[in-house]
Amino acid sequence: MAEVRANGVDIWYETVGSPGDPALLLVMGLGAQLIDWPAGFVEQLASRGFYVVLFDNRDSGLSSGFDEVGLPDVPGILAGDRSTVAYLLSDLAADAAGLLKELGIARAHVVGASMGGMVAQQLTLDHPEMVASLTSIMSTTGARGVGRPTDAAAAVLIRPPAADRAEAVANAVAGARVVGSPGYPAPQAELERRAAAKYDRGYRPQGTLRQYAAIIASPDRTPGLREVTAPTLVIHGADDPLIPVDGGEATAAAVPGAELLVLPGMGHDLPVQLWGQIVDAVVANARRA
Repeated sequence: MAEVRANGVDIWYETVGSPGDPALLLVMGLGAQLIDWPAGFVEQLASRGFYVVLFDNRDSGLSSGFDEVGLPDVPGILAGDRSTVAYLLSDLAADAAGLLKELGIARAHVVGASMGGMVAQQLTLDHPEMVASLTSIMSTTGARGVGRPTDAAAAVLIRPPAADRAEAVANAVAGARVVGSPGYPAPQAELERRAAAKYDRGYRPQGTLRQYAAIIASPDRTPGLREVTAPTLVIHGADDPLIPVDGGEATAAAVPGAELLVLPGMGHDLPVQLWGQIVDAVVANARRA
């Protein structure tokens, strides 16, 4: 891992594969870190001929935080008051663009998951010359009323910060059980390992809340997505409770020529049993470019 200054933000990143191969940027989701991309999944992408770049978004992991801004007023934001919004998804997209520029990458295949899919979409809108192909996984367009979580999944999002490490790990495991893939349940020990690794590397619930504020304060991307010309793939779990499949369907419907891959049994995670199918689809979409 290494750190660069991009777009006024210190960004921690990692690369996997040969710098001589086409670049592929992985963008993670709400409150997630670069380690949330499963190592085996990343290695599969690199083995298929990509120079994979993954990073911590601002306010997560080891990248710059915005604690000095304070906490957003989520009810106020929903009511139309944006005065407590620290940044928008367009700023996160600018961070990603800045990272690529600092690494000397003029153009990359871009793959985003959840909020990362939103950032990937925004990057494609704001910097189309930098995006060779777009893959949006378990994400949505920002259109109001689309991709709304179930009550149980929404409760995971608004859970209060944990008092200590044990509570944080337990909460993360419980949340993963709620939003994870019912057709491919992860082993308990694996969920605990991931949760502990994330806590030990960077537990930043305030940053997660600011990222959430960026999501709800950012505009609907549907009009812009209608102008996208990069080959686009939308992947979604048929059983996703956090961003239901209508979010993916709306994304695919908005982008001309987009391909939609709906995976039965998949929820809001990347089960190991589906890595091969997902990687194959990403590779095929990249070849369209």
